[in-house]
Amino acid sequence: MLVDAARKRHLDIVVQTPSRADPASANATKLILAETQDINGTSQLLQDCTCVTFENEWVNTDQLALLEKDDCIFLPPLSALKVLVDKISQRQLLGDMNISGPDWMPLSSNEIGASKLPVGWEFPLMAKSARGGYDGKGTKVINDFSDLIRLIESVELKDWLVEKWIKYEKELALVASRDQKGRVRLLPLVETKQFKQVCDWVIAPTDLGHPIEAMAYNIASSLLRELNYVGVLAIEFFYGPSGLLVNEVAPRTHNSAHFSIEATNASQFDQQICIAAGLPLPDPHLVVPGALMVNLLGLNQSVSSSTDQRLMRLQQIKGANVHWYGKDKETPGRKMGHVTMLLSEDDPQKRREEALKGLNEIRAVWPLNEAVLV
Repeated sequence: MLVDAARKRHLDIVVQTPSRADPASANATKLILAETQDINGTSQLLQDCTCVTFENEWVNTDQLALLEKDDCIFLPPLSALKVLVDKISQRQLLGDMNISGPDWMPLSSNEIGASKLPVGWEFPLMAKSARGGYDGKGTKVINDFSDLIRLIESVELKDWLVEKWIKYEKELALVASRDQKGRVRLLPLVETKQFKQVCDWVIAPTDLGHPIEAMAYNIASSLLRELNYVGVLAIEFFYGPSGLLVNEVAPRTHNSAHFSIEATNASQFDQQICIAAGLPLPDPHLVVPGALMVNLLGLNQSVSSSTDQRLMRLQQIKGANVHWYGKDKETPGRKMGHVTMLLSEDDPQKRREEALKGLNEIRAVWPLNEAVLV
């Protein structure tokens, strides 16, 4: 989707990837066939580019810093990435800025162990790998001391953190950007729904009202400026009895803002590309009252209809904008594509009802549980 945005802007884009089958390869100007962690490949990439940007945060910022040079920059800046790619340093930053989030501590802390919890803590707990986790990978729910002992015995303690379990009413997300001149732009605050720790659907905008939106916007703006961040950034929130809490920060374009391709005048991908290329960009806004985005997660091969049949049925749904990523293999739970439906109702409650009706239509064709596939 970043490549597509670049081509619409008539920009040349070079992709570093280990595989010609990578979905980003199809419309790239040039490929550097190397693992994304391969510094030699990145060195070659730098020879062809004036700016290098990222589609995920699995990078070694210390190694990349050795390659940085005046005629080619990394965006987001490596100094900002270095803080955010590690959830422990990310949590420390949020704490230093007095931005509310779950109570947490490193798994290596003396306050937690095989038979003790910090004062005021109770099960369940959420354990997270400091690096590399996504879509439920690198996270573990700790229900009791037996689970905690197994975790302690199976991981490097310094590479994990544990958080208090949060009781929430809704999960929210916000994608924001900051350009090379320091201008901050914000997409609408959205509601997200998870299925087995993978995003199921997104409704934009949220119906929680202006005070919550303003608080989320202030958090995003403060974080972007504190880090001198340049590029697109996503923040996931919990909202509930404890108020608005930051769950995680992702230094990249984000699944929660895929709706922006059809529903706004400046998608998150267009913003990232324009910022990297130094092009002017309008302030983003919804061009419709709202939007629903539904992820298409991989199903087992034993389902009664083929992938092509399901895609054909989705395309027959009125108002469905189907995005198929062209990944090489459909495995259960893998994000294979998404569908965006534009919403027409101005009233928040009616708009939500409209969204849920669309969700039911899509899930009747592409369910979360293959057992209910018709």
